[in-house]
Amino acid sequence: MALLGGSTSFVRYAVEGELPDNFFEFAAKQIAANSFRDIDDTADEYSIGWVSVQSMFDSEFAYASHAVADYIVLSLRVDERKVSPAVLKKFTLKEEERIKKERQLPRLNRQQRVDIKESTRQLLVRRAAPVPAVYDLCWNLADNTLLFFSTNGKAQELFERFFKDTFGLSIRMQVPFLAAGHLMDPEDADMLAELNQTVFI
Repeated sequence: MALLGGSTSFVRYAVEGELPDNFFEFAAKQIAANSFRDIDDTADEYSIGWVSVQSMFDSEFAYASHAVADYIVLSLRVDERKVSPAVLKKFTLKEEERIKKERQLPRLNRQQRVDIKESTRQLLVRRAAPVPAVYDLCWNLADNTLLFFSTNGKAQELFERFFKDTFGLSIRMQVPFLAAGHLMDPEDADMLAELNQTVFI
């Protein structure tokens, strides 16, 4: 679910490390350097980058700023050309049969089949339209916490790496115990150390 949707799911992160001086200027430069690059008219298989939360086509933030008061609000867009295994198998076998008939061969050796499969995959990928995926985030600069609007493990792993590549900052997922420690007053946080696990049956 998206940040601007009627209902949503998200995970909470803590951003670790000190923010650079002139942070908004730094952020604007880093976001621009890592903004999404369209691959619709190329043969590229994969593209990842930042776009506006208001439009997956706005990678220059012409219509909506990424900076909102004490927040950074972005979407991570990932486009990938994919070919299903069943389609790849079908066209690989079809090409193998064509080559055997053309060359009058009873069978192909292993290397020939590998080469045919790879050339067929590349051909099908070039023909395929990139499949987009968009994930929103909201970064609270005041307390260095971040909401990422996806509970998909693969998307989270991808986001964690790309966030660090962009801003040079690590993020740590806030499981309930860690989130409680972050939200509590410092003088009360010691109570968490006294908690014991309980199994409810």
